[in-house]
This record gives sequence, structure tokens and C-alpha cells, in this order.
Amino acid sequence: MSIVVNSILGILIMILSLYSWIVIIAALLSFVNPDPNNALVKILRDLTEPVFSFIRRKFPFVVYNGIDFSPLIVLIAISILTSILQGLMI
Repeated sequence: MSIVVNSILGILIMILSLYSWIVIIAALLSFVNPDPNNALVKILRDLTEPVFSFIRRKFPFVVYNGIDFSPLIVLIAISILTSILQGLMI
């Protein structure tokens, strides 16, 4: 049974790691302002914008002087969640 739990936790950790890279890439793309009609840009925004807008709605102070810190909050949350999941692995 512990093999199944460890496998599920490992998959969740990999998904969180992949999503953290998606968040990093989306945050970096916001600096260069790419073509919004690009398919890759659309996919990245579709994957990250719902989470970013949720963070902005719940914590309006994450946008300070025009700088959006919601990707940083998401990365910190992913890091904490990953640490918790790794602690649960047997």
C-alpha cells in the first residue's frame, strides 16, 4: 500500500514542479510582452492566469506600485506544498 501512496505523492510532486516552471516562464514572458496571439503564450496564460487572478482577488496587496507579486506567492505556496508532500512520503 505504501508503494501506491509514494507513487501518487511522487506524481503530485512532479506536477507541482512542472507547474512551478510554467509559472516562472509566464512571469518572465510578462517582462518582454510577447505576441498575445502566439499559441504558446495563450497556453501559458490559460494555465497561470486563473491562479494569479485568484491570488490578486484574495490578496489585493500583492500588486504594489504596478508590480505583480502573485507569481512569487504561487511559487512559495508550491514550495511549501512540495515540502509537505515530501514529508508525507514513507
